[in-house]
Amino acid sequence: MKAYKLRDNIWWVGGIDWDLRNFHGYLTQRGSTYNAYLIIDEKITLIDNVKYYLYEEMLSRISSVIDPSKIDILIQNHVEMDHSSGLPMLMKLLPNVPIYTNANGIKGLKAHFGPEGWDFHEIKTGDSINIGKRDLTFMTTPMVHWPDNQFTYCPHEKILFSNDAFGQHIASSERMANELPLNMVLEEAKKYYANIVLPYSKQVQKVLEAAAPLEIEMIAPSHGLIWTDGIGQIIDAYKHWAYYDADPQKALVIYDTMWKSTQKMAFAIAQAFENKGVRAKMLNLQTNHISDIMTEVMDAKYVCVGSPTLNSSILPTVAAFLYYLKGLSPKNRIGLAFGSYGWGGQSIPILQQLLGDKDQCGFEMLDPIKTQYIPDRATLDKITQDLEQQIT
Repeated sequence: MKAYKLRDNIWWVGGIDWDLRNFHGYLTQRGSTYNAYLIIDEKITLIDNVKYYLYEEMLSRISSVIDPSKIDILIQNHVEMDHSSGLPMLMKLLPNVPIYTNANGIKGLKAHFGPEGWDFHEIKTGDSINIGKRDLTFMTTPMVHWPDNQFTYCPHEKILFSNDAFGQHIASSERMANELPLNMVLEEAKKYYANIVLPYSKQVQKVLEAAAPLEIEMIAPSHGLIWTDGIGQIIDAYKHWAYYDADPQKALVIYDTMWKSTQKMAFAIAQAFENKGVRAKMLNLQTNHISDIMTEVMDAKYVCVGSPTLNSSILPTVAAFLYYLKGLSPKNRIGLAFGSYGWGGQSIPILQQLLGDKDQCGFEMLDPIKTQYIPDRATLDKITQDLEQQIT
């Protein structure tokens, strides 16, 4: 395994997780990387490390450049185990090497690994260390997306080591974002934000403001590809996502169905949006993963959710999606609850509550739509016509 040269004496030495397909509930069809960065200066510095089962791969990449035992400084930008579980093995090789991280990072590493004798050095925003020709400056970024997250910035090289910010789950032989189609990389960055960072958008807003004065020619995240040519695009995208921007010309119709009645309603609802010039996308929960649906939610103004009534409640697939949606907490959306029922009809008020209550998703709600048993053509046409009157 070889290191990848980013600049003179700056190397990517991470691990590629080709087989990763699930990241705590988030479907990662393209795998991922765990990025670590080696800086060769008067003090040899390693920024972050990898998941434990890729430790030997990281060590091999470091060894292609230097003897790993010569590392002088470790920087841990985040303690989540996809970035830190290789650290206990690394510390057996480097027992006396100082570890630079913030107070929450120290607390988290101790809680995870219970280390004895590790040499922690606490950093705060604005602190710097000199490693020779280069300085490294720190910025704590709490709750983007854990309390311990931080950035490391190298002003000499104008490189931002951004940890989980600006990342994507992509396993590839390419290291740079400009080596793959930009729209694909941005789509994976959007999915990453939607499923991991979205609940912390207010914190992202603060971090974007704090980082704005930095001169940045490279963003080196902890997952996926490294940004150079596309820096403007990914920062602009984060601004849109962090401020909950939504396209008023995009609607999602998300549903599950038992006997196709709710599905027929879904198509009638989609027709109403199309008649008003709003693009409608159909997302059946039987065939679409919730993490892919969340990627679509990122820029959709209208979020319509439908379920028939089952045992006085909603279908399990719909319940799972709605609780996932609530946890990720998108703002400034318009919701619609709909569904077919046989006799009770409880699914529609449940959907209305989960989408509309301020303690749930908190969406502005359109009037709910319900149909008993199988909707005929006239009923479906009326659904379309009535909904058109509500779409502005």
